[in-house]
Amino acid sequence: MKKSLNDSGQKPRIEKSRRENKDFLPMTKSEMRTQGISQCDFILVTGDAYVDHPSFGAAIIGRVLQAKGFSVGIIAQPNWQENADFEKLGAPRLGFLVTAGNLDSMVNHFTVNKKRRREDVYAPGGKAGLRPDRATIVYCGKIREVFGDVPLIIGGIEASLRRFAHYDYWQEKVRRPILFDSRADLLIYGMGELAMIEIAEGLNAGIPIDQLTHIKGTAVISKEPEVEDTVMLPSTEAVMADPLAYAKATALIYQSNNAHDPKTYLQPTGNRFLCQNPPQLPLSQEAFDALYDLPFTYSWHPAYDEVGGVPGLEEVKFSITANRGCYGNCTFCALAIHQGKYVQMRSRDSIVREASRMSKDPEFKGYIHDIGGPTANFSHLACKKQETRGYCSNRECLAPEPCKNIDPSHKPYLETLRAVRKLPGIKKVFIRSGIRYDYMALDKDKAFFRELVEHHISGQLRVAPEHVSDEVLRHMGKPAFKVYDNFASQFKQIDEQLGKNQFVLPYFITGHPGCSLQDAVKLAEYIRDMGFFPEQVQDFYPTPGSVATAMYYTGVNPLTMEAVYVPKGREKNMQRALVQYNKRENYLLVHEALTKAYRQDLIGTGKKALIPEKVKSANRPATQGNKSSKTSKTRSAKPAQAKQSKINEKDKSRGKNGKKTNRIH
Repeated sequence: MKKSLNDSGQKPRIEKSRRENKDFLPMTKSEMRTQGISQCDFILVTGDAYVDHPSFGAAIIGRVLQAKGFSVGIIAQPNWQENADFEKLGAPRLGFLVTAGNLDSMVNHFTVNKKRRREDVYAPGGKAGLRPDRATIVYCGKIREVFGDVPLIIGGIEASLRRFAHYDYWQEKVRRPILFDSRADLLIYGMGELAMIEIAEGLNAGIPIDQLTHIKGTAVISKEPEVEDTVMLPSTEAVMADPLAYAKATALIYQSNNAHDPKTYLQPTGNRFLCQNPPQLPLSQEAFDALYDLPFTYSWHPAYDEVGGVPGLEEVKFSITANRGCYGNCTFCALAIHQGKYVQMRSRDSIVREASRMSKDPEFKGYIHDIGGPTANFSHLACKKQETRGYCSNRECLAPEPCKNIDPSHKPYLETLRAVRKLPGIKKVFIRSGIRYDYMALDKDKAFFRELVEHHISGQLRVAPEHVSDEVLRHMGKPAFKVYDNFASQFKQIDEQLGKNQFVLPYFITGHPGCSLQDAVKLAEYIRDMGFFPEQVQDFYPTPGSVATAMYYTGVNPLTMEAVYVPKGREKNMQRALVQYNKRENYLLVHEALTKAYRQDLIGTGKKALIPEKVKSANRPATQGNKSSKTSKTRSAKPAQAKQSKINEKDKSRGKNGKKTNRIH
């Protein structure tokens, strides 16, 4: 199991769970008996190991049901090739709940290059291969085989983002809505707490599962929809056959998560319909706070102690979720389709309570790694209108230009940070979950900006301009690059005033739809001029549910229906290599890319050259640019590496890979 550096710069000890089995939801018959449970009301099957922490969806749903008086058993990462694991808790009284886990199982298993990952951070000891591909479908198939027509409900991010007909990058085709392939009775989309309670109470009242068809936040299969206010999507068969029909369906689905819109969305599939009911309203702040007062152990189940626990807990154990939802709405991110555009913020008192509890943990060293969410500095609805009318259907809040009605105040978030900083035992509070710099720029009160630089970073602040080309940024749903440049200049000014000597580290995406080879070269030139290479570069990954994935498949921007250039295959690899042109293994791809882009001026010994004309020796080390001239030596890898090393030495509060599992900007 890989280990990240802790705050002292040492590898952390792997601690055993300090809780007893009885403190967790039961995973065995003996644990059920200990807790006085003869039959579970619900059995929750999850593709993740069981970690009783509110960053794990299975734990939240399990504890929410428990708080309502229902008993819940957990079957974590069952052996799907046999029946025994599915039978070990017996049959549930009310139904099975199935989730693939915190990630889509295919994203969990494969890199963007479709290579099998060697590690699964959500599995015991980080061991890969403990869940199947397309876990939701496989688990449901086994449950149907063993238990027949028991009520079966699916949820989590895999089910939520595959609820309509969707492009599957790994099979390179459009698949049916997941309800049809899983044979489940109900699908809960979004965060699911309110819908789950309503379903549980309905089943407990004796209402058959096939009559629970109108619950908000769910989708069902229907033969003849009995609703009037509907949006009819192109059929599954149409979007499978015609990319333009897929693009049109995506544009309609893009509007389907407005909780103040009463419309039902229908997608014909064969002789039936996928029927998505309107979304649930966002949780009230009181209800949101109450989630984090549930009796979580904040630990993995003791069954995993022998293999060193579950690595994914490292990323979140000393982090606090302050909000959910995001109106940034980047096209490569499906968060708005899952969590929604409504930003909900926990109260200051709730967050302070969690920080106080955290400070008493024996492993806590005084450093809170994050107080944030999908976007850390979103702490309220974008504008007053969203309280009663929802979000706009004809424009975005921030891009390409910010809406004049947006409320840019950081005061609620700043007051929370100040309160946590004052707690006994808290040495430092970091912000790692992503700062939306274009939103910060709208706030005329620079108090948050100054305190961010002064108190909440260590050596470096990671932000995500994503690219330098305005054309690419437009297709990403991001602001023009000048907004980032202005932010970086302001950061430097404040940092110098404080005498901190800290840095902004930009995060970039390569190979995104809309990015030409010339755009990729422009990004490489920007990286050259920065003087160091970014630690993190993400090759665009076409995951289910996002608008950019629709662009990748169709060659059309669904929001404008304009044609979009889509780099694929070797060119996509060339764009990725250009961003790390200093690596020897990328030389041939970079040379080919520069030649194809008619940018041979960047090959050779000139001041601006990215690579030399030839690699002289098989033993020649990787270079940062061309080291054959005196001029180019001044920007060789050594100064940049030294600078990066200095930054990394300062930033010892970060978890593995320096980032949270779910990065949303």
